[in-house]
Amino acid sequence: MENLENDEIKVLMAEDDENLGLILSERLRSKGFAVDLATDGALAQTKFETGKYDLLILDIMMPVKDGFTLAKEIRKTNPDIPIIFVTARSMKEDVLKGFEIGADDYLTKPFSMDELMVRIHAVLRRTLRRGVVAAGEADQYHFSRTHFNAITQTLTIDGQQTDLTSKESELLRMLSARINEVVPRDQALKQIWGSDTYFNGRSMDVFISKLRKMLSNDGNVEIMNVHGKGFKLVVKTE
Repeated sequence: MENLENDEIKVLMAEDDENLGLILSERLRSKGFAVDLATDGALAQTKFETGKYDLLILDIMMPVKDGFTLAKEIRKTNPDIPIIFVTARSMKEDVLKGFEIGADDYLTKPFSMDELMVRIHAVLRRTLRRGVVAAGEADQYHFSRTHFNAITQTLTIDGQQTDLTSKESELLRMLSARINEVVPRDQALKQIWGSDTYFNGRSMDVFISKLRKMLSNDGNVEIMNVHGKGFKLVVKTE
């Protein structure tokens, strides 16, 4: 495991079970993290707006404001801060909803402290690695009527600009560097998400769907699924 400077990492934890929240907070502090605890979603949002954090750990079922609603509002002002959802609910629909909102990971109760630490370190490694350019990848791409700027994280089609999240930009950058070539699924998962777990795979599928919808405004550009292999950014000649 990479050596992360935990004492420089500030965590906001939103957990309505006060006893569990205190236990987790103290355990994280013992590992060198700085932790603020909020017992409902509204309080967590106030802390987020008045503080500076490197990671959010959000329970889903909370009073006043639930974790999904809180994450949606936070994503409007900060699309890149890593979020780990912690919940007693393990329904597939909830997992997918979490990733659609932009979760980086999803942990189901009960869980061990060791598992939480592994998830935290994996998310932080991916965050620290953002901005690292792989061989063959450029900063800007022009194809058909589309302009993609990986530095400003913007996608422009026929003059209409859309802001991308870090993960959307990383994934599109990887596809754009290999136009009309297959990008292996496991390669994308390991490079962008850090591992090819089931939940990371579902998260990537959500981001592919989002990019596919954005690119649909250019009729000559399409992200295709290549069964059993991965994805291909296809650009047709006009």
